[in-house]
Amino acid sequence: MAARSFFFTLTRNARKGNKTPFRSISSSNEAVRQDQIAITHEGIADDFAEDENDDLKSRIFRLRLPKRSVSNVLQKWVNEGHQITVSDLRSISKDLRRSHRYKHALEISEWMISHEEYKLSDSDYAVRINLMTQVFGIDAAERYFESLPSSEKTSETYTALLHSYAALKHIDKAEELYERIQKANLSLTAITYNELMTLYISVGQLEKVPSVIEEMKRQNVKRDLFTYNLWVSSCAASLNIDEAMRVLDEMSLDLGCDESWIRYSKLARIYICGNQMVNSDNGCLVESEKGSVTQRELISYDFLVVLYGGLGDKEKLDQIWKSLRMTRQKMIGRNYVCVISSYLINGCLKEVGEIIEQWKQSATSEFDESLCKKLVDAFEEVGMKDEAVSFGMVLSEKGCDFVG
Repeated sequence: MAARSFFFTLTRNARKGNKTPFRSISSSNEAVRQDQIAITHEGIADDFAEDENDDLKSRIFRLRLPKRSVSNVLQKWVNEGHQITVSDLRSISKDLRRSHRYKHALEISEWMISHEEYKLSDSDYAVRINLMTQVFGIDAAERYFESLPSSEKTSETYTALLHSYAALKHIDKAEELYERIQKANLSLTAITYNELMTLYISVGQLEKVPSVIEEMKRQNVKRDLFTYNLWVSSCAASLNIDEAMRVLDEMSLDLGCDESWIRYSKLARIYICGNQMVNSDNGCLVESEKGSVTQRELISYDFLVVLYGGLGDKEKLDQIWKSLRMTRQKMIGRNYVCVISSYLINGCLKEVGEIIEQWKQSATSEFDESLCKKLVDAFEEVGMKDEAVSFGMVLSEKGCDFVG
């Protein structure tokens, strides 16, 4: 109690503006010295915080170290006479995952499984698969998935495992699982197909994206905005301008098209027809886009790079390119081609030269002169001859074996 009393006094004084330092307290008093040591102990700090803001979520989030037990906190809460609903657990788990506290989120999942009063949904099992991947690795997640009864091997749990494979870029395993999903005759949504397309784009296998789209059409699976985002991104990354425009035309005819889809289509066209931009329209479109982008849509860095390049927003382009370089993902040729093309549209030749140097010095992606030549050809084909000439000059300055 002495330690806790000291902690209350010290904190209260600090809040009142009392700046008396520790050294003003008698150091000859051994009990006080022990109190000073004790206040640094996390348990006492937690106890004090509980009096201030005492709810289950706050108690769990005060567990600063992964090794500290969420189960103990949950049990103590119950012992104190409180009820814990399944919605409470799902909400706290979601917040923990957003904070990258996967181990604690997994403990909540384990608590739900060990208490029969909680009926787990397909989404709960899917979340558990992703958490096991994060905490124990993909092998543990695979074993858990295979141990599920057939009734729990649903489209959501299959897709959760597919997501884990996609995040780790395990192409063979992902394609094998995709075949199992097809044979299971499950009712799928666009999410499953989006995961596979995301994988193909992330590893540069852009040629496989159209086959996924065709399968969606055969199965009459409704495409969502993220589907079109990925589809257009793959076209832009492969410099297939005609196909990108055709996709946008198909999107505009989609019965599920709403205002956000229309904004997306307009913005994409601005990039694709970058040399025909009308500056007076840009402000309104940028503001609309800012309000419509979701976290899921941000997965396609390439699209955002070319999008803001087309809008002429160099500041945003700089930010996104910096973010892309800071990710742990392996940089490949199409990443460099997309950002180079965006800076070229805006006449930023200095930045283009810097990116070429970064590409040539990259330890993860070998510089590809043939891709650069294709980029020159692409600019010429859409009538942007000045940009093509400028890029050729930069390549020559950088010692590339380029013939215009």
